[in-house]
Amino acid sequence: MDAPGVAIEFEGVGLAYAGQSGAPTVALDDLRCRFAPGKVTAIIGPSGCGKSTMLQIARGFLEPTHGDLRFTEMSGAKSAGRPAMSTVWQAFNLFPWLTVIENVEFGLRLAGVPAAERAARARRALAAVDLLGFEDKVPRQLSGGMRQRVGLARALVMEPEVLLLDEPFGALDARVRKELRAWLRRLHDDVHVTTVFVTHDQEEAMDVADQIVVMNEGRIEQVGSPRDLYERPANEFVMTFVGPTTQIDGTYARPHDLQLVEPGEAGAVRADVLRVVHLGFEVRVELETESGDDLTVQLTRDEAEELALGVGDEVCVRAPEPRVFTS
Repeated sequence: MDAPGVAIEFEGVGLAYAGQSGAPTVALDDLRCRFAPGKVTAIIGPSGCGKSTMLQIARGFLEPTHGDLRFTEMSGAKSAGRPAMSTVWQAFNLFPWLTVIENVEFGLRLAGVPAAERAARARRALAAVDLLGFEDKVPRQLSGGMRQRVGLARALVMEPEVLLLDEPFGALDARVRKELRAWLRRLHDDVHVTTVFVTHDQEEAMDVADQIVVMNEGRIEQVGSPRDLYERPANEFVMTFVGPTTQIDGTYARPHDLQLVEPGEAGAVRADVLRVVHLGFEVRVELETESGDDLTVQLTRDEAEELALGVGDEVCVRAPEPRVFTS
């Protein structure tokens, strides 16, 4: 059952530009998907696949060449136009000469909201992003993660029905990105606004999103939950793009699905250990088969200690049943 909020539906949406030769260049081709109301949807895919272009069409910055874009309030009434939207970009775009609370109030000031209401709404937005107490700071006095949270507060203070984020954490280091994505998920669980974000980081999408749209070359390859995409990829592209893969005897498998078995077992392939990498609870074993395939097997720490593998050891590895894609 749908949550309250605004659903966004792409129905055969396409976008083409006039190319230098005169022939059209297709940027987006027949997009069909639905951003669920009150949920977090991530759009992922290789660079240049159309992720940000899709977001800009949703925002109204670009008009599609064909197809329909629909917004539906889950009360059942179709919106007359685009709902109230706020956008957060990768660049912080804060005014360096304004204080934190002045930055957050800026959009309200342009909208003519009275001073007392501006201040109250700005403080509520800062509370939502855990930045109360920093109202009088200026951007240079904040960390990168804090500046991005000010940007989110500036978006939330406008009380949007839809929140759009385009690579919001892309300019931050890995540790801060990990902290902020956990924080963003907690924030969304409090405010429940329909949220769509573009990211190049598959792990970030898997961690934060309720549903994921996988794009490639201007097309949608699959839409589903993180678990669906990982366990039931629609095709080879999704299989190799979402989550780690390894290839054995011409078929793809997840490293944790490969098994190290006794010699002579049915379906077993001989391989030499090239490297053993300890990653805390997980141990990654890199192998080379007799036919020259490079494999990666994922073991638990206990499994690795029991096997006591070392470089140069010979092992036998067995793959699961070959994966058959539905499209």
